[in-house]
Amino acid sequence: MTASRDRIAQPWGTRTPYAAGEQWPQRVDQFLASGVEPDSVHRWVQSASILHSNGDALDIAVKDGAIVGVRGRGVDRVNRGRLGPKDLFGWQANGSQDRLTRPLIRVNGELVETDWDTAMDAIVARSKELLQEKGPSAIGFYTSGQLFLEEYYTLGVIAHGAIGTNHVDGNTRLCTATAAEALKESFGCDGQPASYTDVDHADVIALFGHNVAETQSVLWSRMLDRLAGPNPPAIVCVDPRPTPVAEHAAVHLAPLPGTNVALMNGLLHEIVEHDWIDRQWIEQHTVGFDELRTQLAPYTPEKVAAICDVPAANLREAARLIGTAGRLLSTVLQGFYQSHQATAAAVQVNNLHLIRGMLGKPGCGVLQMNGQPTAQNTRECGADGDLAGFRNWANDSHIAELAQLWNIDTAQIPHYGPPTHAMQMFRYAEQGSLKMLWVSATNPAVSLPELARIRSILSQDRLFLVVQDIFRTETAELADVVLPAATWGEKTGTFTNVDRTVHLSDKAVEPPGDARPDLEIFLDYARRMDFRDKDDNPLPPWHDAESAFEAWKKCSAGRPCDYTGITYDQLRGGSGIQWPCNAEHPGGTERLYTDGQFFSSPDYCEAYGKDLVTGAPLEPTEYRALNPDAKAIIKAAEYLPAHERPSERYPFALITGRTLYHFHTRTKTGRAPQLNAAAPRAWVEISQQDARAHGIEEGDVLQVSSPRGTLQAQARVSGIRPGVLFVPFHYGYWDTGGDEHDRAANELTITDWDPVSKQPIFKTAAAAVTRIGAGTGPAPAPTTAASAPLASAITPTSGGAAALVTEHSAATSEGNR
Repeated sequence: MTASRDRIAQPWGTRTPYAAGEQWPQRVDQFLASGVEPDSVHRWVQSASILHSNGDALDIAVKDGAIVGVRGRGVDRVNRGRLGPKDLFGWQANGSQDRLTRPLIRVNGELVETDWDTAMDAIVARSKELLQEKGPSAIGFYTSGQLFLEEYYTLGVIAHGAIGTNHVDGNTRLCTATAAEALKESFGCDGQPASYTDVDHADVIALFGHNVAETQSVLWSRMLDRLAGPNPPAIVCVDPRPTPVAEHAAVHLAPLPGTNVALMNGLLHEIVEHDWIDRQWIEQHTVGFDELRTQLAPYTPEKVAAICDVPAANLREAARLIGTAGRLLSTVLQGFYQSHQATAAAVQVNNLHLIRGMLGKPGCGVLQMNGQPTAQNTRECGADGDLAGFRNWANDSHIAELAQLWNIDTAQIPHYGPPTHAMQMFRYAEQGSLKMLWVSATNPAVSLPELARIRSILSQDRLFLVVQDIFRTETAELADVVLPAATWGEKTGTFTNVDRTVHLSDKAVEPPGDARPDLEIFLDYARRMDFRDKDDNPLPPWHDAESAFEAWKKCSAGRPCDYTGITYDQLRGGSGIQWPCNAEHPGGTERLYTDGQFFSSPDYCEAYGKDLVTGAPLEPTEYRALNPDAKAIIKAAEYLPAHERPSERYPFALITGRTLYHFHTRTKTGRAPQLNAAAPRAWVEISQQDARAHGIEEGDVLQVSSPRGTLQAQARVSGIRPGVLFVPFHYGYWDTGGDEHDRAANELTITDWDPVSKQPIFKTAAAAVTRIGAGTGPAPAPTTAASAPLASAITPTSGGAAALVTEHSAATSEGNR
């Protein structure tokens, strides 16, 4: 069966119901450029999406040397052929006329085109000068969740090994740092315990701060299909906004921003009080339960209801569902990660599974979600605040292993302290000790908090700023050197999604002009710097993507993220493969911890853990005393009020977030016509109660202010909880044609971060709102999901004919290999 759907107006497509324990049916989605027929496509090239963290497998349609469309891969374990709106339409950005095609260098205050030799010579000259005069700590690298595994590993070797700087992080700090830290705190190591296939088995799915309908739309399609079939799971939703998840939930808890730890303690209190726990499993496989029970004692439903402003009866019902579930799957994302006490709250979700023994079985597990498609690889490969192969920076034997792998002296790898997190790197740049910053594939001039401060830092004359990207972003406009990069579809490499599934993306077309793959740029830099190992061989020694992947496999051998059983040939033609994949698990590993054994041995673990309040790291001896037998760790946390709370002057809690139709700072999705039309400008969500109190109507122009700045946007009167304002963070200034700084959400956000994960806090700020005047119509916010208006007269979001997508049912999709 074949059908066409407007996938802007109907973003999750047609339902294919299935029952618990069954395999999710195939439905292959396809979108081709206007005038292109399927039989006119010259070739289909294997890939997966890089515009969210789901890892949807797809094939790229190529005609006359250009990308002309995409189709889902029906056999893939992740999406079974389905594609979300960003998958279907985002590829069009590759062909934008404003792509960077030649290097740029700043001359007399202006960026002018130049050649690669001139651009690279300037970077190398500054690098050598700083290394000689100031040492490795004068140089820092800030990357993204958009590159490939091979590029991250190469960058990690160059930064940590060849240069010896500790200043390496990525914008994954903004979205995934808490996920990694929560897993380390509970299990001793990164790596998601659960699998997407657990959706197929769970009888309760609890989503904590995770608007999956908009952040991972295909995963939501999977959940919707379970809800439409026999024996549907009960949904528990924790979110201050009326998301599609909340609409389908048996219980929706909408706590005040900044109170997540209190809420989690209330749920845990009820579960322990009713003895909905697996005492034998706790005794055999965990440490720390007694401390948790003591910490939970004061958190009665009535006390938690007062703190979080949620009904006590709803809290009890949510606890009952979670506490009596036979198969519990939990997911966590930015509503917890970007809020006050981020790691402490995320760890309490792990605790739900530890005290109930809900790990390692079909339908039983936790997914501490990522925000970006290759965030997992930054963590595995050491391109963020970690070391390659999930190695422990405080374990000398782990440092020695890396030194042997890279054939360098142990002292060359900085391990005097943890790798520097992004927020500290920008502070060092502000103070002047970090004098060169290389930014690749990200846009901190829009994505970081308190943008006036960030612009000031990046504009300093004493900071040598290198930007490697595909467009002239707001950050590129401040750079000393801009390097034009190739992107997805224009290069080959692998990337790994949230549930540890590794996909291969093959090169489909040539990059425009003189643009080069990021891997080639990094290797060119290393050769020009003449980095060498102890035997005077080039460092890194590899020369292309596949040789870099083979080197990575050696680095991963014997570690939790073991790739030694994966090859490029195995990844071609079929489905993705979940790590660990090795001699013991040749087909990959669906779930971790199936035998109650964890990666938490003191000699093997990735981290010794931190204090959940202060972030102070535990000493190795403390960890050995706490967990000598490699068990999972139950960590309790006390609720503490947020640093910045609503006040008389700033009476609202401000939260920022994403919309279904855009990714990060809109540099790609804003150039896809269907996606841009669905959400062309920023908006401000306000509750009906607050709108009435302030004389605000749908579409009115508002000014939102915080102690740090202001923005202007139209009002969307929505079902958001009273006392809270929501602003999407995607909107910067590249397409405004002016210098006004009045629509980016991060003009308002606070320079503050979680003490454990160091993730910035984007969802706990105080704000005020003022009506400026009437608008010319409704707010430019989508009507399909959490930003839907209360007024039914507003026309629903639609992409029109240009957004029509072909959906092939399972009966017609078996040949899609």
